[in-house]
Amino acid sequence: MQHLHFRSIWISDTHLGGRNLKSNQLYEFLKSTESDNLYLVGDIFDLWKLRNNWHWPEINDHIVNLIINKAQNGTKVYYLPGNHDDIVRRYTGTSFHGVQICEEIVHTSVDGKRYLVLHGDKFDCVVQNSEWLANIGSTLYDSLLILNRWVNTYRSFRGKDYFSISAWLKHKCKKAVNYIGDFEQVLISEIKKNQVDGLICGHIHHASIKAMGDFLYSNSGDWVESCTALAENSNGTIGIIQWIEQNPVKELTTDEEYEQDRYSDGCLASPN
Repeated sequence: MQHLHFRSIWISDTHLGGRNLKSNQLYEFLKSTESDNLYLVGDIFDLWKLRNNWHWPEINDHIVNLIINKAQNGTKVYYLPGNHDDIVRRYTGTSFHGVQICEEIVHTSVDGKRYLVLHGDKFDCVVQNSEWLANIGSTLYDSLLILNRWVNTYRSFRGKDYFSISAWLKHKCKKAVNYIGDFEQVLISEIKKNQVDGLICGHIHHASIKAMGDFLYSNSGDWVESCTALAENSNGTIGIIQWIEQNPVKELTTDEEYEQDRYSDGCLASPN
């Protein structure tokens, strides 16, 4: 198998331990790509499911072992915990089988730009101030994903393309659109405070690359629906990979091509 090589890759919100992870796609993505740096940007494990409904098929072992093998064979792997795996934050500053655990980190791209990397839950007032409400939201989201599986089984039977109910709601529901917009705007002050050129996070399950004035906001999306990651190629360009199919579908070459929302394009920073 020919591997796609990138300087850096960011993935988040895989939710290992939950039933909605698209494990085959994640495994194939990790097996098909190589990078100098691999950032695990939070909610890699869904430890909330330890309380109820923990799900661990054999392929999850393969995914974890693949990441550890990367860490032990030259890839710098960083684990930045999120709210669903926040217990891992207790081990900040340590490493496990070569995987370095940190609360946040500054990534310097090959062209010298500096990006703050962290999960992003610290900017979510619901998660920070009302855990019970966040849990209700998580349960409702899981229910939507179950409904989504039934709907797309039927659509597949009818020969129709995959359709994401939750992604549609995110774009159509005014409160969801406003929430995403508010979340992104809060990041500007964090970027300025840390004196960096941009910020890379996960958390809201919505892959995006946006120029915000002089700064760049990037979100790696998730692996329970969109199967997206961020990647930096050898000239410092960062793009979105969408791994629904095992092929890059669009190449991103210059900063000027950043649009308000590249989620639906599945754009890819070309490898090497």
